Amino acid sequence: MDETNALMAAGGLAAPFQRMEEPEVLALLGTRYGARTSSLTRFDTEKDDTFLIREPDGRAWVLKIANPLEDEREIDLQLALLQHVEATDPGLPAPRVMRTQNGEGAFTIVDGAGQVRIVRALSYLDGTPLDRIDATAAERRSLGAVLARLRLAMAGFSHPHDGREIAWDVKHLPKLRGLLAHMDDRAQRNALELGLARMESLAPALARCRTQVVHNDCSRSNIVVDRARPGFVTGIIDFGDVVRTAIVIDVSTTLLNQLPSQARPDLFAEGRDILQGYLAVADLTPEELALLPHLVMARVIARALITTWRAERFPDNAQYIMRNTHQGWQQLDWFLSRSIEDVSATFSAVPAGA
Repeated sequence: MDETNALMAAGGLAAPFQRMEEPEVLALLGTRYGARTSSLTRFDTEKDDTFLIREPDGRAWVLKIANPLEDEREIDLQLALLQHVEATDPGLPAPRVMRTQNGEGAFTIVDGAGQVRIVRALSYLDGTPLDRIDATAAERRSLGAVLARLRLAMAGFSHPHDGREIAWDVKHLPKLRGLLAHMDDRAQRNALELGLARMESLAPALARCRTQVVHNDCSRSNIVVDRARPGFVTGIIDFGDVVRTAIVIDVSTTLLNQLPSQARPDLFAEGRDILQGYLAVADLTPEELALLPHLVMARVIARALITTWRAERFPDNAQYIMRNTHQGWQQLDWFLSRSIEDVSATFSAVPAGA
């Protein structure tokens, strides 16, 4: 259980904090950024304070005030990666790091509640979150191609803290086993135990996969789109889970969020479009393709364990935390009702061209 507790403490997942309210945020904006805002909107987030800033001249950007327990090395990792992506592939729709009047990319404050917090600002990428529309097959292929470009842009990046362990990296899924104690439903707990055992049997294959720093959270809510623009994807946001892990884990996170809310025989009908677009730009080995659907299941398991634990710990934010969890039980049943071999063959016929 000690390793579970350590993993859940990483990145501020276990940390309660007092939110900063609008007057204090407005004062901070004026002092550090010289901003005169006409609009300040709070985003729903998992563990920090994030605001959309709109200035009188029409400019828009995002202010992020970190959880008090977030490590300054993690913030530096994210900012360094964004600058690397901008230099490597300037056309990628990723946020740009904005600086204070004194040229700082990030700085530390003590807020009105006495909490020590790191503040940074990023450019705002306009568009509609992907989770609010039903994308077409062609649009999904475009998304896959952008995700592959992002992987290639990040391939040469390194940072002293990129090997951190975070709960949302399913490479560490066995360390979440201690969270089973928080699952009150016996049938759900049994399903999670079966899934954990299956993933543990696949650990040697996962250990052989290629690794690099990846986004690790390209969910539908972290992808912004605009059908009026030729590229469709106008933003990939929230680099808070970036980590050095298996390349195929990054792909599995995206495919998870394309699963239907109600399980059906072909669970990956939409996901195949994304994968096809991805493979037109960047490769996956046969072994990685065989592991890919299992890693989607691993993310279903991780989401059930982490969100149940966090909702219990932070009941005031439970609705947001659990927003995608309930549909996962049918998805998990889909995987467990099939043999390892059948699941491994899921993407064997996906073409590599767009």
